[in-house]
Amino acid sequence: MKILHSADLHLDAPFTGRSDAETQLLRNALERIPGQLADLCRQENCDLVLLAGDLFDGKWSRSSYQALYTALEEMTVPVFISPGNHDFYSSESPYFTEKWPSNVHIFTRPEIESVALPQLNCRIYGAGYRGMDCDGLLDSFHTEGEERHHIGILHADPTVAGSPYCPMTAAQIRKSGLQYLALGHIH
Repeated sequence: MKILHSADLHLDAPFTGRSDAETQLLRNALERIPGQLADLCRQENCDLVLLAGDLFDGKWSRSSYQALYTALEEMTVPVFISPGNHDFYSSESPYFTEKWPSNVHIFTRPEIESVALPQLNCRIYGAGYRGMDCDGLLDSFHTEGEERHHIGILHADPTVAGSPYCPMTAAQIRKSGLQYLALGHIH
């Protein structure tokens, strides 16, 4: 199974301290990244795409949403999104207000849930932020199901035990039963 894993695109980042022209140039460059990911997905014949949060950066624009939507639709394989601290799931987020391609699953709950993919003999586990922070989610978590592959996707911090951003330890990851954990947050 070939997985494309990405995170932290920060579409529409504010680029504080930059001129308007520089900000627009950088935002235009960011908007090209989803299309580049779609191209890579096709070129590498990926079976699955995992996007581990902060695809947007707070306030989002119609053009960045459209660039992401188009790219995800072009991927045609299952895509899983785990909203992060800069693009958390809320009534104002594009994850709630906008339509997404049928191949996209967005984890919207602040606790781990799973989706089985029988065609790949795997189960995907993930959660989504509901605000700027998230409690640790792997403390008592363990995989379930008979699938051959158990894959996780979280926007998390494996570097600081007391982090407000879904802290986790290497021991928790080892005990989880996950064979692969797609993380975002630490750039």
